[in-house]
Amino acid sequence: MQITSRKNDTAHLTPNEAALYRCQKALELRDKGDFVGAQEVIHPLWKGLGQRPDTAGLHPSVVAEVLLCVGILTGWLGSRNQVKEADGWARDLITEAITFYESVGDLRKVAEARVELAYCYWREGSFNEARIWFTEALQKLTTEGKTRANGLLGLAVVEWSASRPAEALKILTSNAPLFNKLSHHTMKGFYHNTLAQVLEALLKPEKKIEQLNRVASEYQQADREFQLARNTIFRALAKNNIGNVLRLLGRYKEANQYLEQARRLAVILKDKVRTAQIDQTRVEVMIAQGKFKEAERVAKLAGRTFEKAGRQCLLAEALINRGIALARLGKAQPAQYNFQRAIETAQRVSALNQAGIAALTMIEELDNLSAGTLRVAYKRASEWLANTQNPDLLRRINTAANRVVSVSQVESEPITEDDQLLLNKPLDFEQEKLKTEKAMIQRALAQSNGSLTRAASLLSMTYQKLAYIMETRHKDLLPERSPIRRRAKKTQ
Repeated sequence: MQITSRKNDTAHLTPNEAALYRCQKALELRDKGDFVGAQEVIHPLWKGLGQRPDTAGLHPSVVAEVLLCVGILTGWLGSRNQVKEADGWARDLITEAITFYESVGDLRKVAEARVELAYCYWREGSFNEARIWFTEALQKLTTEGKTRANGLLGLAVVEWSASRPAEALKILTSNAPLFNKLSHHTMKGFYHNTLAQVLEALLKPEKKIEQLNRVASEYQQADREFQLARNTIFRALAKNNIGNVLRLLGRYKEANQYLEQARRLAVILKDKVRTAQIDQTRVEVMIAQGKFKEAERVAKLAGRTFEKAGRQCLLAEALINRGIALARLGKAQPAQYNFQRAIETAQRVSALNQAGIAALTMIEELDNLSAGTLRVAYKRASEWLANTQNPDLLRRINTAANRVVSVSQVESEPITEDDQLLLNKPLDFEQEKLKTEKAMIQRALAQSNGSLTRAASLLSMTYQKLAYIMETRHKDLLPERSPIRRRAKKTQ
């Protein structure tokens, strides 16, 4: 859906008018998911990711518009094209735009730019910072319209991402009249999609079927709005979400049909991050069907995509799913590694609710955790999820508490609680080799009652080599060998 150069003839416009026209058209195409067309329209001003736009000779207010437009496109394109640094570039451009808006006294545009800045923080998983920016912007955006709706949606998404769905629901329901008035189909699609995600997070077991049908209805409405907006990539995400609801209903065949449709659309558009998000849902269906080997493989590939794109929260989710698949394949050690890496990844961007989910899932999936690791994992999970409003998470926390109590009651040794137990410690090959070598020598000495000659034979080496190794690398083992017997000198 690219706009051709002929339609973008701006020769009759002044430089300021042409720049404003290009920014407007580029963002309209962004709303339709046509990123190629958006880049084509803005290309005379901006050559691509990582580049600063050419604003020479433009009025300060127009410079601000160009910087904001390019900042928005940088964030979206960076996510789509797996460019980890893109959100940082986007923040710099939008922050500079705010400076220009402030210089000309346009406070409404300052607030609008702050909304886009907040989205940058949300994409990278910095929910606290995103919440602050959205809240500050909305205090200035008092007039109803698309810009305020965008800020409200962003704030609701942050609360949902932070496992605070009740707060998100308040935002969406109290502002429903505003969203219903909108003629902007992409924005309305986002509203219904976000509302469905929030309702899904508030499911109650006794009303699960009824509530899931409501969730599916909202996702289908989102799909219709995105279809009217001609936004293919967001249609893919809506179909992905419908597939997930069908998974929760146990209708796996139908779920896979929707997910195949969603993935086909994302692949056609060459959107690797969105494709990986759909694969995440496919992984959850595979796990539900007991296809753990395939689930582990797909989760691994999705994780690589998120890591390359710098999408830390999505990476943490992929690591959790991979950990579940590995645990159910009986591979406890690599499963624990993935759970602990998910905790570290989420902590790095202060996404503590995601870290809490990783710790909680590790408790649920691994039966061989040490008592200390189990206690620390529960302690941190309960702290990080202390403010959760998700009924399912609250139930899982209570179940985990019962397991910790039962393990503590049968544990005879003192339990050490150390946060380091939740971290993957880096391995030093040479150090580990020395530890193994020392353990083998120590065992051989014990079996030979301290005789160095017999110990050397057990280790398939010469007496001289073993003595040299102990003298140079393991002096602390020397007391464990039997005393050296000196031969008496022969008399003449």
